[in-house]
Amino acid sequence: MTNQFTGVIFDMDGTLVDSEIIWHIAEAEMFADRGIAYTDAIREHIIGMRLDEMFIKLTDIVGLTEPVHDLSMELQDRMLALIPAKVKAKPGAQEIIEYVAGLGIPYCIASSSPQSIIDATVVSQGWSDLIPHTYSADVVALGKPAPDIYLYAADQLSVDPAGCLALEDSPAGSRSAVAAGMTCYAVPDSHSDPAKFREITPHVYRDLFAVLEKLRQN
Repeated sequence: MTNQFTGVIFDMDGTLVDSEIIWHIAEAEMFADRGIAYTDAIREHIIGMRLDEMFIKLTDIVGLTEPVHDLSMELQDRMLALIPAKVKAKPGAQEIIEYVAGLGIPYCIASSSPQSIIDATVVSQGWSDLIPHTYSADVVALGKPAPDIYLYAADQLSVDPAGCLALEDSPAGSRSAVAAGMTCYAVPDSHSDPAKFREITPHVYRDLFAVLEKLRQN
């Protein structure tokens, strides 16, 4: 592993924590308050996207008329209220983070979520000391599937993107990592069809334990 990759970048939602279902709850309640049925077909369009870009897309789909900033802040506040009690680590997350931390190479979180959501999630899992570097796509021009956040994270870690491993759970996130020139290991979350990764990355795993086993073999 130490010879194969010079840095590791973790996506967060759906990859390290089982938060996509919590996002779904927050989104569905928010839309229900507006009399909009939030279907799986609608949600499939926005998985893995940055909040502002997500609401721009949803405006086209369901006809939202409120300012994107206001919608983003409302959803962010709804999530912050749910994270401490509802968001749990994905199986194998603790183990793979500890393993990567022990390698002595740079690593971080690079997420589509706002920094406040990242911080609250990391604190809720007790990972503040274990994951000292976290980056939000809010600081770059374009969110996933554009490569911006992964390129930014690699730059912050002072590592060559070509030497980085990215761990993702969604097609949008995986496209972002691959577009940045990184190797992407995908662990499809329950919302993502594994078949959708075939044209993105050949590295698709059932869970983080399988990824950890692969890393230990390298």
